[in-house]
Amino acid sequence: MIADGARFVILSGCSGGGKSTLLAELARRGFATVEEPGRRIVKQELAGGGRALPWVDPVGFSRRAIAKALEDLEAAARYEGWVFFDRGLIDAAAGLQHNTGEPALETRVSPWRFHSQVFLTPPWPEIYETDPERRHDLGEALAEYARLLRVYPALGYEVVILPKISVAARADFLVEALGLPRKSAP
Repeated sequence: MIADGARFVILSGCSGGGKSTLLAELARRGFATVEEPGRRIVKQELAGGGRALPWVDPVGFSRRAIAKALEDLEAAARYEGWVFFDRGLIDAAAGLQHNTGEPALETRVSPWRFHSQVFLTPPWPEIYETDPERRHDLGEALAEYARLLRVYPALGYEVVILPKISVAARADFLVEALGLPRKSAP
């Protein structure tokens, strides 16, 4: 557990809504960022012929995503300043709870707190694409988004929906919402 989780900001929301692109922009501006655990796991599993893939073994995948997210949090505790997470522990626990009925949000997440505002990317069908790591269709992405819209407020977080604007403008919006000084990309 960390004492300064208020500086850990979650970017979540609909798959294909621009989270990873926004995270890359924040990194270019000098902020510490943590890539989505799920995408990293899928890449590893595909490269090694593993089966902990969301479309093969969603429960195994969710358990690995929780473990990876906990590793990420331990590592991020050593970073200075604000840290932006592309999904992470809460999303992984919500997935496990959805797939098993286990109280994963209570048992896995409760020791951890993040910044009070969670930023969600809304569904954005115009930019949604599948790829080797994202094989689910937009309908499945919308169902997950609906779950996350319920999960975060239930855990006491304020959900801020990111506007559908350019990446740079989205990064500005996020930084301003947090009251941080604006940094431009080097």
